[in-house]
Amino acid sequence: MIKVIASVLLLALGVCSLGYYQLEKTMEAPLGITQTQLVEVPNGTGFNKLCLQWQQKNWVQDCWRYQILAKLDPSLTDIKAGLYDIQPGTVLEAFRKISLGQEHEFTFTIIEGDNLRQVLARLEQAEYVNKPIKWGDAFLGQPLDEQFEGKLFPDTYHYHANETAEQILLRAYNKMDQVLADVWQQRAQDTPLTSAYEALILASIIEKETGVASERPLIASVFVNRLNKGMRLQTDPTVIYGIGEAFDGNITRRHLREVTPYNTYRINGLPPTPIAMPSHKALLAAVQPAQSDYYYFVAKGDGSHQFSKRLDEHNQAVRQYQLKSRNDS
Repeated sequence: MIKVIASVLLLALGVCSLGYYQLEKTMEAPLGITQTQLVEVPNGTGFNKLCLQWQQKNWVQDCWRYQILAKLDPSLTDIKAGLYDIQPGTVLEAFRKISLGQEHEFTFTIIEGDNLRQVLARLEQAEYVNKPIKWGDAFLGQPLDEQFEGKLFPDTYHYHANETAEQILLRAYNKMDQVLADVWQQRAQDTPLTSAYEALILASIIEKETGVASERPLIASVFVNRLNKGMRLQTDPTVIYGIGEAFDGNITRRHLREVTPYNTYRINGLPPTPIAMPSHKALLAAVQPAQSDYYYFVAKGDGSHQFSKRLDEHNQAVRQYQLKSRNDS
């Protein structure tokens, strides 16, 4: 009798050991891929269907052992639809990633100084973005046109497959709304700007005038000094924006003489809307300009500018740097 009991116990122990071995082997079994794969899991896909699809691709040897594993851990069967980047590793890690809904993240970047048309054109080319949105389409109940210029904060935005273009733009819009409100609270007491929107307009001009971050407060000071004195801003980027898609890269005297809402050689004060998406630093420069006596600046040709207090100094700088640039070209 004792021998029988011992035999049964040994058999049971053997079965348990074999079961544990098989369980351990299943948990550590590698997925049959050698590089990252983008896997789309449609709505309604169940655990068994997904496993069978992988078996057909030779990613898993068989499914019965994973079905047993799923009985022990039912959370594995909570398959969530989406697009996943499945990396080489174990089968269990792949199932776990999908059951947790850890979808692949794509990125879309709004570049400082881009205008709305440029943002929309690049968004139309972004991967796995659903329902493209174009100039003039409805956005927040209004046409997506000049009234939304400047209102998208330059940043990198993460999204999942099949999110809509409108969802991505809405995040950028809300972020600019928050940043602008915060920046406006930090404005200098003597600013000639009367609203946060005017700060946004000025910041967009500053953004287009210089790529040198350290110059932004000085560029801002020139424009603020001009506004305070009632001088026209006379800035080329606004003229170019007013020309629109017809601009061929060459600004002419005819362009400077043409009366448009954005030609700051012909209008007083600020243009009616921003001309680009300004950075946080450009926004801060607009509301906290440097203190200076400068009313003029000219590009040196290396990305920086020469600042002048008087028109005769400015004309001399123009001759120096523009003539030099022409002679070097």
